[in-house]
Amino acid sequence: MKIEEIYQNLEATRDELIRALDGLSKEQLNRQIASSSWSICQVCQHLAKTEELYVVAIMRGLKSKEDSLLEKKSLDFLLDRSKRLTAPDIVKPTDEILEYEEIIERLSHSREKLYKLLNSVEDPSVLSKRQFTHPVFKEMLLIEWVKSVYLHEQRHTKQIHEIKAGF
Repeated sequence: MKIEEIYQNLEATRDELIRALDGLSKEQLNRQIASSSWSICQVCQHLAKTEELYVVAIMRGLKSKEDSLLEKKSLDFLLDRSKRLTAPDIVKPTDEILEYEEIIERLSHSREKLYKLLNSVEDPSVLSKRQFTHPVFKEMLLIEWVKSVYLHEQRHTKQIHEIKAGF
């Protein structure tokens, strides 16, 4: 997969997420439909936190000078909402009540960090040659870290639609 295609997927997925948030009130954004579920605001907090941590992980992986022998792995499981994944504590959201604009700002900020990192990579093919260990998914090529950003966002956009259906 070329870096241009990754940028397109990142943009398309973010556009879909923003469309899912458009027109929602502060109350709707912050309402939990069940005590065991996140609000839309919390889903977005989780997405921004995860993206920022992924940037750190990718930067660390880029510092390696060794090529990885890892085979590319399928990340399609990220899109399967029937399989519940537990977020590590470091990316769990808070109970902070946020307005639409604040949510968009956090999402934009995390995406800017990712773009800044990707734009700083002189040879994007290195993303397919280096790896870093994910706390849940274990060894992953850096390109898989990047792909998982938009797949993860697609997963949670589906979750947002599920939450909205519960209103």
